Amino acid sequence: MENSHSAAYAAAGVDITAGYEGVRLMKPFAERTRIPGVVSGIGGFGGLFAPNLSGMAEPVLVSGTDGVGTKLRLAQLLDKHDTIGIDCVAMCVNDIICCGARPLFFLDYIAIGKNEAEKAASIVSGVAEGCVQAGCALIGGETAEHPGVMAPDDYDIAGFSVGVVDKPRIIDGSRVRAGDALIGLRSSGVHSNGFSLVRKVFDIERADLTSPVEALEGKSLGEVLLAPTKIYVKAVLALLEGGIDLHGASHITGGGFFENVPRMLPQGLEAHFYAAALPRVPIFDLIQQRGNISEHDMYNTFNMGLGMVLAVPQDQADRALSILRAAGEADAAQVGDAARGDGGVVFCEVCPPVL
Repeated sequence: MENSHSAAYAAAGVDITAGYEGVRLMKPFAERTRIPGVVSGIGGFGGLFAPNLSGMAEPVLVSGTDGVGTKLRLAQLLDKHDTIGIDCVAMCVNDIICCGARPLFFLDYIAIGKNEAEKAASIVSGVAEGCVQAGCALIGGETAEHPGVMAPDDYDIAGFSVGVVDKPRIIDGSRVRAGDALIGLRSSGVHSNGFSLVRKVFDIERADLTSPVEALEGKSLGEVLLAPTKIYVKAVLALLEGGIDLHGASHITGGGFFENVPRMLPQGLEAHFYAAALPRVPIFDLIQQRGNISEHDMYNTFNMGLGMVLAVPQDQADRALSILRAAGEADAAQVGDAARGDGGVVFCEVCPPVL
């Protein structure tokens, strides 16, 4: 590519040589994610992957796509770009693991106002870290320079992941039963949802993002808000590999509890959450106080400290918790039950009988 340079294109605002340099800088990050099945490195016209489907009766591919939303504005204000890619991966792989699918590979798309090779590579370093955490490979992507459409410092990132699950082992919530234990996995904070409200509450463009805040246990607002989304893939796979009969899984993202938990419940069931078992996380208390937001709206917008809810048979709950804790989910806990009802989510101090 040494002869590939267009003075005319550069005058229009697109530096294709910066793109080549970005790819060069990204390759070591992608190499970190190499797993069995990777056929090609990044830089080709397509990412090639040969999955090992041995032992599967009916392999089913499962795909998920997402972005990071307006959390990106925090990364831009703080000029810290090496974790936002983790969020992008997490938002995709946490969805497909809810089906029981093991993520195989990931591709990203970055649209950027001005392509600075080091900045683009920093973003991709986070993507690679997310892939390592999820156990999947980064096999390709695209960085597109958009002069005149985006401001020079602006960028957006989206991506998608593909996984595989044996059809008889698909988790779709149809097997959730009244009496099943609901297990909550702690979040790392706000994750990547509700940031339009977060930005409004804190007037984020003018907020002090770097000074310690007593209500946040001495951490800065920027540090807490930019904490990357937790990836639950390996913990859920540990449950499946440990023989737990996982009946349902819900990734708590946009729409909070009221939108996401019912997606794993069959008709005639509802989720009862024990109020005393739900975590109280300082950042959510601060958002609620500063924004004068109702409890309902908080649980309808944010994860409130639980990024994943799993439904397992009550008689397997203790073993499931042991497996999850051994897999790194030290704070995993039973937070409720599935119960007969008209659907939806109920928060109760003393929950009624589930049967």
